[in-house]
Amino acid sequence: MSSSHGRRPIDIEEAESPPPPDGGYGWICVVAQFLINGFTWGVAASYSVYLAYYLSHDQFADGSTLDFALIGGFNFAFALLVAPLATLIARLYGVRAPMALGVVLFPAAFIGASFATRAWHLYLLQGMCIGIAIGLIYIPSTAIIPQWFLKKRSLANGICAAGSGIGGLIICFATQGMLANLGLPWSLRITAIVVFLVNSAATLLVRSRNEEVKPDQQIFNFRLLRSYHAMLLLGWSFVMMFGYITLMFSLSDYALATGRSGQDSATVAALLNLGAAVGRPMIGYLSDRYGRVEVAGLLTAICGVLVFVLWLPISVYSILLIFALIDGSILGVFWAVIGPLSADIVGLKELPAFLSIVWLSVALPSAAAEVISLELRRPKSGGWSYLHTQILAGLSYIVSSLFLFELWRSRRAKKETNSIENTEEYSS
Repeated sequence: MSSSHGRRPIDIEEAESPPPPDGGYGWICVVAQFLINGFTWGVAASYSVYLAYYLSHDQFADGSTLDFALIGGFNFAFALLVAPLATLIARLYGVRAPMALGVVLFPAAFIGASFATRAWHLYLLQGMCIGIAIGLIYIPSTAIIPQWFLKKRSLANGICAAGSGIGGLIICFATQGMLANLGLPWSLRITAIVVFLVNSAATLLVRSRNEEVKPDQQIFNFRLLRSYHAMLLLGWSFVMMFGYITLMFSLSDYALATGRSGQDSATVAALLNLGAAVGRPMIGYLSDRYGRVEVAGLLTAICGVLVFVLWLPISVYSILLIFALIDGSILGVFWAVIGPLSADIVGLKELPAFLSIVWLSVALPSAAAEVISLELRRPKSGGWSYLHTQILAGLSYIVSSLFLFELWRSRRAKKETNSIENTEEYSS
């Protein structure tokens, strides 16, 4: 017995003392995380509206299609690249310290961008600084919800993840309206005011259980990479992110490429976010009920299949709206399950260190995906201009699902082996 205990696999979560309460103040933290997701990633999702605006207006003459794509990619990439710094500040001064820095930087970057006159101004402010601000607010808060829940962990995380859908829905419509009626500068300034107020309130509401859990506060723990299961989870994250970013940012411009108006383009983005708002809590519920790895793997594969069935062969606007709503409900499965899945694989104590590795692993595809997808466009081909981009998105989801199916197979095999060993030890 002692030898088998000493070889305990890394993905069996350690017993917590005291155990997560599965509620209580945790639900207040869920509300706070919901708001954070809505007014960080929801705001980042609204860049699809800005991207369509930049591509159809000559406001920044020195900016190319590649520039505007990279600016949106910077939102995601720098939000993830700042993870080590956010983790370090949280370790030294508490969870709220990096979040407070982000709360201040976020509106400052939007206000600065409202005075931009050159493309490099947008790179610095609407790309890099906004991305860093999102990371400083979001990264420290991601490990909090798993500390409060166990049996309802995926449901709670799914509700939180739905915030980005609700926020994206509201902000996409609001941004399109502000761009049409107030212009670019005031659209950015009003957004700055809103994100400051909402994220300030949410930061004050969050509360960690670090005193009880005593997590490993290392910025990185590369020992975790020795785990086959951890590597499979990272592989899924890396490959899938190419498809996720492509879908998030390309659908709005695709609507324009098929001859639709700017308002129609914003409607596509809004329905994508509405789907996320409805779908992510359901993903959480199903994950708790039927298994987190199984549900995540199946939905990842379905998302890829839908690209080939609904988006690629049909350019009718009504079908595009249906696709945006249905696929929007599952395309962000990563955000709905990554916290609970990571906790299952490495345990709560190792969760912050492992999430830092996760964020870095998806930084590259976050920055490069939309650049690649726009380079794959054939602008003069009408409804077929996005053919190669659509293939990239669909294959990314289908290939990445194979990592989770292998993770499911491997974990099941390990459980069966452990069960046989325990039975033999009990018999002896």
